[in-house]
Amino acid sequence: MLDAITALSRGTRLVYRPGLRRYVFFPILVNLLVYAVMLTLVVNRFNGWLAYWMSLVPSWLGWLDWLIWPLFVVSLLVVIFFTFTLVTHLIAAPFYGFLAAEVERRATQHEPLDDRGLGKTAIDAVGRELVKLGYILPRAAGLFVLSWIPGVNVLAPLLWALFSAWVMAITYLDYPMDNNKVSFADMRKRLASRWWPTLSYGGLIVIITWVPLANLFLIPGAVAGSVLMWDAYYRSPPYRIGNARDVNRASSD
Repeated sequence: MLDAITALSRGTRLVYRPGLRRYVFFPILVNLLVYAVMLTLVVNRFNGWLAYWMSLVPSWLGWLDWLIWPLFVVSLLVVIFFTFTLVTHLIAAPFYGFLAAEVERRATQHEPLDDRGLGKTAIDAVGRELVKLGYILPRAAGLFVLSWIPGVNVLAPLLWALFSAWVMAITYLDYPMDNNKVSFADMRKRLASRWWPTLSYGGLIVIITWVPLANLFLIPGAVAGSVLMWDAYYRSPPYRIGNARDVNRASSD
């Protein structure tokens, strides 16, 4: 049974082998540049952002400063995390798509179903990233609002953790699925049908994304690992709930 850690480990070893490294260097450079810009922006603007948002807190809630301040910091870090992730993947998406296709050929002996040309593949990869943005951003905004509602915000850290894992699973597992002509809607169904592999792999990617500098070199491995996860869990359509034969088959995988 392939688990998230094994998939990431094997994927990372794969992408730095001869023949695959050429798909890795440009995404690493993009991530490094975006990382530097984001870090500089946060360091220079953090105090100003904090002062502005704290000024919006009504005076009668002043006694909650001890709670509001850490909530703001956590929310800001989450926003930065999503911004960093979305920007880097929007730029590097075509390269990650090519990397996923080549890993699939070498590691699974399956040929991706995608028969698009090079130029159309690059354009469609960016379009697919925009579809992801359209799905992720409204939900992230809604969760951000919930994080500020008294009582409900107690659950905010758990909800953000689950949502982040789901987003990372969508972001990375979509590369091999897009290469195999799986629609975005069908992709979400497949991920939901195998929720534990989905959230465990997405959660692992969240963790490595937060590791400074090391994440730049692990992210391409996560793309390759997603191909291994795709082949192990998601290549077949979702199982129908209530169908005993399919449930038994899922349990034996």
